[in-house]
Amino acid sequence: MSAESSRPASAPDGRTGTTPPPAARRGVLEDGLARGLYSGAAWSLGDATGPHDRGWTGTRALGGPPLDGHDMWDLASVTKPIVGLVVMALVDRGVLGLDDSVGDHLARYRSSPHAGRTVAQLLDHTSGLPGGVPLYREHLSRDSLLTALGALPPAAEPGTHVAYSSQGFILLGLIAEQATGQGLDELLNELVCDPLGLTGTRFRPGPADRARAVATEACPWRGRTVVGEVHDENAVVLGGVAGHAGIFSTLADLERLARSLLGGGPPLLAPDTLALMTAPRTDHLNLRRALAWQGQDPAGSPVGGTFGPASYGHTGFTGTSLWLDPAAGRYAILLTNRVHPSRAERGFAALRREFHAIG
Repeated sequence: MSAESSRPASAPDGRTGTTPPPAARRGVLEDGLARGLYSGAAWSLGDATGPHDRGWTGTRALGGPPLDGHDMWDLASVTKPIVGLVVMALVDRGVLGLDDSVGDHLARYRSSPHAGRTVAQLLDHTSGLPGGVPLYREHLSRDSLLTALGALPPAAEPGTHVAYSSQGFILLGLIAEQATGQGLDELLNELVCDPLGLTGTRFRPGPADRARAVATEACPWRGRTVVGEVHDENAVVLGGVAGHAGIFSTLADLERLARSLLGGGPPLLAPDTLALMTAPRTDHLNLRRALAWQGQDPAGSPVGGTFGPASYGHTGFTGTSLWLDPAAGRYAILLTNRVHPSRAERGFAALRREFHAIG
């Protein structure tokens, strides 16, 4: 139920230890599997030239087929920085500006308290919009949910506090669509997938993709185990294509994305645009955030403290993460289904830090 392909194991300084890091890392993830934290995990660590440690262990679902390295994972909120790349590509092209407001692009929100929030504030979570509001519980249609989003009371004055907000990224997806006249799924293909040759990254997997999708939750709201359908319930009501959640991808595609980012931006973004996107913007506030990326907080980082101060990344509720350290020239990808069969926290947060702490 496990496999691995990698370059010879060695520590970052070239020294091999009595327990090589790849073996230690695999051991951590197989221990998590044995403890029931997920049914499967895949991982990759490498640099701009490619992976030096990659592998997978476990099954696509409890009692299901073994992972084979071509599995499709629900990225959950790792969708946000990928949609952020779409937005920044539109900024590169002059289609959007970081100072553009919600009201500039979305007529339905021009009388909303959020009309003046800027694209930049939505990207770095300083818009004052509230966080993960379960709008789906009372709003079962797309139009009803979007109307309710506009009426949400602000949680803070814009620019004064970092408050993680999926609602802000829903607005970003709508802004990108309105500015271009294209669907967010089309923009993902045109601006991210096609330039990098990502063949397994998409919203709304089709039947063939669902056959290799990794299961997420036995969802009480839907009354079934979710496989190949977005886990996030607000995204379900929005049709599976949204700025905050809904992208599925493979280990190989995320490796290509990570290598491109470590390479400086092209072909996705101009180097100056990627530098702007990944630079810390909120160090004067409560948390370190960049444009669509989480920065390395001095304390409480989800990946621990072994990544440098210039590192950036994102995590996903389903048990996914992508983290990059441009100064050290390295990336780390971890994919699990930690919400299978339920979303109860069973120790995954500590395991993720332990995984990233291995040299």
